[in-house]
Amino acid sequence: MSAASPRRIWLCADDYGISPGVNRGIRDLIERRRLNATSVMVAGPAIERDEIAALQAVAGNDRCAIGLHAVLTAPFHPLTMHFKPLAGGLFLPLSRMLAMGLLRRLDAEIIRTELSAQIAKFVELFGTPPDYLDGHQHVQLFPQVCDAFLDAAKGGAPGAWVRQCGRAQPFRHGLGSPKALLLDGLSRQFRRRATQDGLSFNPGFAGAYDFSEGGDFGALMRQFLDGLPDGGLIMCHPGFVDDTLRELDPLTDQREREYAYLASDAFPVLLGEAQAELR
Repeated sequence: MSAASPRRIWLCADDYGISPGVNRGIRDLIERRRLNATSVMVAGPAIERDEIAALQAVAGNDRCAIGLHAVLTAPFHPLTMHFKPLAGGLFLPLSRMLAMGLLRRLDAEIIRTELSAQIAKFVELFGTPPDYLDGHQHVQLFPQVCDAFLDAAKGGAPGAWVRQCGRAQPFRHGLGSPKALLLDGLSRQFRRRATQDGLSFNPGFAGAYDFSEGGDFGALMRQFLDGLPDGGLIMCHPGFVDDTLRELDPLTDQREREYAYLASDAFPVLLGEAQAELR
């Protein structure tokens, strides 16, 4: 009896463009073939032409998919002039953005225009539409944002797939974290709408955890792989900490712990034990 074929999965590093140190760490892992997808923040501060050229150089020949990491939350600025609401010229903080979506107080057309501008910026930088689209801090799942995001994706990158963040087996490891449960709930409507629009999406998702607790990323990765279906996606945030990152994001040292594990000899061993391989 032949052994089962390994599951082919996506391992996606978010936040390319947030800082030079994060960019450098992601590129190194792509070169090592420890990542096969990265999501680019065209609204990030480290998105100069040389950073794009360096990413294209290591991601060429189908080694790594490059997607758009759509940004709609602070501390980043919109690309469009008339975006609102804002807080001191920046997007709203995550909690306020989610609350306004739940209360149906966002303007979906303004959001769609901003997202379309980010897709256009990606095309300008890379010379091609993104392979897939997702959202910084999972903003693509928020009420009202979901519709605008999928409309913009269908219009600006119709051949791309979109990221949903629901677990394939939500209660395999118990209830999970409150964050994972929230993502499961928000993803149901996202999947329904994406299906209606004829947009494909990943069949499973993993990678959400309490970043503030740190912990053993190898043990977390083993849990992420457990039950992830073929074609499923694991989100990660590797990189090197620098001053730019410290000014923008509370997720700092954990990025270096993620990088260290993914660059280690232990990671490919785990993939083999879990009968998984990068797509």
